[in-house]
Amino acid sequence: MKTIILNQPQEFQLISRDFDDTLAENEALLKIHRIGICGTDYHAYRGRQPFFSYPRVLGHELGAEVIGLGSGAGGNGIKIGDKVSVEPYLNCGVCQPCQNGKTNCCESLKVLGVHIDGGMAEYLKVPVNKLHKSDILEYEQLALVETLGIGSHAVQRANVTENDIVLVIGAGPIGLSVIQFAKINGAKIAVMDFSKQRLDFANEAIGIDESIIASEDFSADDLRKILKGNMPTVVFDATGNAQSMMKAFSYVAFGGKLVYVGLFQGDVTFFDPDFHRREITLLASRNALPADFKHIISKMESGQINTKAWLTHEAAFDDLPTIFGTWLDPKSQVIKAMAVL
Repeated sequence: MKTIILNQPQEFQLISRDFDDTLAENEALLKIHRIGICGTDYHAYRGRQPFFSYPRVLGHELGAEVIGLGSGAGGNGIKIGDKVSVEPYLNCGVCQPCQNGKTNCCESLKVLGVHIDGGMAEYLKVPVNKLHKSDILEYEQLALVETLGIGSHAVQRANVTENDIVLVIGAGPIGLSVIQFAKINGAKIAVMDFSKQRLDFANEAIGIDESIIASEDFSADDLRKILKGNMPTVVFDATGNAQSMMKAFSYVAFGGKLVYVGLFQGDVTFFDPDFHRREITLLASRNALPADFKHIISKMESGQINTKAWLTHEAAFDDLPTIFGTWLDPKSQVIKAMAVL
């Protein structure tokens, strides 16, 4: 089986290795067709991904075909030949958060392509209950469901409504997914990024109310002027940048919410008296829930979410080790890249 392994930072290798296709009870065998590349993969490649070890097979944004089912694996309606999106969060099912329906916060959670080997391979075995099928969507669309799930879950965490003024900091794929669902919920949306190209893309692909070019000296007063005297009731930071994440506190309206969608390896500090004075709610958003996958597939099938414009770059699977590093160059203007098998 052809597999791409990240041996250490900046060292991909295409290898051939044995694959045991014996299936356990309630397990499915997948043929991988599309692999979305996300920030986690880029961080791992650079050596900056928390909770990560090498060597590792990356790949958790997957569009796949079911080609085998273990005993008892057909109970949830999945059948051989189905096109599926893979929910890559393998939870234990018995810990306190799992019992409370917060499977994304499982105390022993293992994410495909992060904590255990993922889908940068021809074939993959996964529990059948981690598959979400569509009779309508194509493999490339199904590979985007997990990315969209991050934004969908974050917007639900913040309970965004049409009464909110939302600021999304960072217009990469995760920021775009937040924008997508905040817009579906009817909020007014401002987006901040250093890249005019990304801001223009967000406006053209989804539609936003305000585009803000980030700068080192941009202040809360500047933001208030742009928003005509108001401040954002919900701020999402999707940058994974320490300076941005800490500065984001200053952008939140009195009584508002700050949601960290991105993360970095380090400590977050803030001025506590101001935090209390404005009664800010601070939220972390991690991964997504099974219901998010179903919700997103439904929205995609109905045409409420159009992801065609998101896919700016792709590579044949065998060429990925050579091409991957070029996508880190800002001049490549990558929004979303995908490997094709």
